[in-house]
Amino acid sequence: MKVGAVSWFGWAKMSDHELGFTSQGQAQRDNGHMSEELPLNRPKSKTDLFVSFTILALQGFGGVLAVVQRELVERKRWMTPAQFVEDWAVAQILPGPNVINFCLMIGGRHFGLAGALAALAGMLAAPTAVLLVLASAFGSVSELNWAQGALRGMGAVAAGLIAATGIKLIPALKNNPMGIAVSAALMLGTFIGVSLLRWPLIGVLLGIGSMACGWAYVQLTRRANESKVAP
Repeated sequence: MKVGAVSWFGWAKMSDHELGFTSQGQAQRDNGHMSEELPLNRPKSKTDLFVSFTILALQGFGGVLAVVQRELVERKRWMTPAQFVEDWAVAQILPGPNVINFCLMIGGRHFGLAGALAALAGMLAAPTAVLLVLASAFGSVSELNWAQGALRGMGAVAAGLIAATGIKLIPALKNNPMGIAVSAALMLGTFIGVSLLRWPLIGVLLGIGSMACGWAYVQLTRRANESKVAP
């Protein structure tokens, strides 16, 4: 867990200049799609982080992936779609819940340890209170048919939200150094391995993940060498 904490904090401490942040900026749309080149916004304070992640968490029924992408990329524009994909991938492979890792990375990137704790508190405080209330109220009716049906219905909606978000983020791979064809092949291989073949997640990460990292390294090295040779 210590290695995971060091990893996400090192990733989170990338400078605003490296990530394209400006102190001001307005989310703009072009035919419904945001431009990667527009200046990004950033959280105004640790309180802004806390409130933003609290609101985000309270919307995350059935999972927060779709909500996180919409709020942080499309509405607040704290990051581009490509940055979101990269950060979420890091959060996904680190130990612990991916959304917790993600909020720690975002908070730590902007305000250090205090920002990470503010984002974490926002993500956990209000949902925990709501969960305790719902658990006490739902316990007496959990075996009833209408309650079971409601849970199955919410599960189907949550699956649809996750699938829709994944499809929406595919265009962000167009600038991926591996190329969209290789990225699509890796996505398909991961889906088959996890969902159909039931391979252990650690095996998929070490196998397909290692191949992806190796190919990305080769492509990035090739681009760097080409840029040195170019006049």
